[in-house]
Amino acid sequence: MIRTRFAPSPNGPLHLGHAYAAIVAHGLARARGGEFLLRIEDIDGERSRADLAREFLEDLAWLGLAWNGPVVAQSARLAAYADAGEHLKAMGLLYPCTCTRAEIAKAATTIGPDGPVYPGTCRHGHASPEGAAWRLDVAAALALAGPLEWVDELAGPQQARPDLFGDVVLLRKDAPASYHLAATLDDAADGITLVTRGADLFAASHVHRLLQALLDLPVPVWHHHGLLVEAGGRKLAKRRGAPSLADRRRAGEDGRALAEALRAQHFPAGISLSAILHEEP
Repeated sequence: MIRTRFAPSPNGPLHLGHAYAAIVAHGLARARGGEFLLRIEDIDGERSRADLAREFLEDLAWLGLAWNGPVVAQSARLAAYADAGEHLKAMGLLYPCTCTRAEIAKAATTIGPDGPVYPGTCRHGHASPEGAAWRLDVAAALALAGPLEWVDELAGPQQARPDLFGDVVLLRKDAPASYHLAATLDDAADGITLVTRGADLFAASHVHRLLQALLDLPVPVWHHHGLLVEAGGRKLAKRRGAPSLADRRRAGEDGRALAEALRAQHFPAGISLSAILHEEP
């Protein structure tokens, strides 16, 4: 039996792109006699809003989607993130970093999936742990883990290349954990066997596969579906004012009819499905 999930962050309302992602995950689970879980990724400091998390439940019910079991919130798992961080520190794989984004952009010589690749400024003990983020020494981690593979249902087998990101942050200055660490631990804790998410997160799976090896976690299969994009090819985004599901719901639109249209890939004018594997920085 497969188990997959939809895991939105309550730092802005859901829009059609989120609806499509939830519908894909829900459809895969139901078609295969599996389970569909709902997780709220609510550890992004003051940007995470409890009222939006409640709104998400109404939006998904309006679309006709039902989930299995209780809704899980990342904020209930802070101890697990801290324990994993301490474990990786004890392995000698994390180091503190106080570099700013501007400093990294100025010093970087390579562009990776998330933008300028961290050049390793603090890797050799140049930063105080006080108020620092903690980065994974990817070269040391790969030397320990050895060659790794992962499988995407659409793209096939992949050689893990976390080095493309450089030394990623796992413990943030402003949050208990980075997306890489929290999502990897959450999927393991929830027993997720099929990680269903947008193609913009395809490259992140290279890092997640390495973390699974380091922390002795089960390895799921991935399914990175296409993204809904605007005319011009940019994915729908809250920050660019994509119409919210809540506004559509309050205006009296039929949510189940909208869900059926999205399943059939009948999108509103100006919106299409892109099969990109990652979003360019």
